[in-house]
Amino acid sequence: MDEIALAAGALYVIVLLRAGGTFAVGWLAGAGARRSRFAERTSSAKFRRAERAIQRWGAPVVAVSFLTVGFQTAANFLAGSMRMPLPRYLPALFVGGAAWALIYATAGLGVLKGLGRLFAEQTAFGVSAVVILLLAVCGLVVYRRRRAMAAPSSDGD
Repeated sequence: MDEIALAAGALYVIVLLRAGGTFAVGWLAGAGARRSRFAERTSSAKFRRAERAIQRWGAPVVAVSFLTVGFQTAANFLAGSMRMPLPRYLPALFVGGAAWALIYATAGLGVLKGLGRLFAEQTAFGVSAVVILLLAVCGLVVYRRRRAMAAPSSDGD
């Protein structure tokens, strides 16, 4: 249990710094980001979806974004660029960051222990598990990229 608490504490500090830094960059960039070389990224579908959600729901979107993969950076940056007040942002950061740290600490340590045991007891199965996992991730990335390239632009031009 001590290692879970230590891992969760370390991950909590990391997520507070990372997400808070992303919010700060968004805050400093403000509207200028939409006119800079980052305009392409801030006009992507992911950023537009995050912006609409933040405009509608505010701080709860930021807190829940920590339970997603790939959405939290957009949510924190846009919360900053939209100048979400700190009294609304900070509780969302603290709650969402704590949930993220606990999930990654418990699940992450569980997976690492399982893989360590698998490698120690049956090395061939351990190597096979890692290779299968890497192939699955690579396949997913290729699938998503091809799907994104095949999707027609929905800018309305």
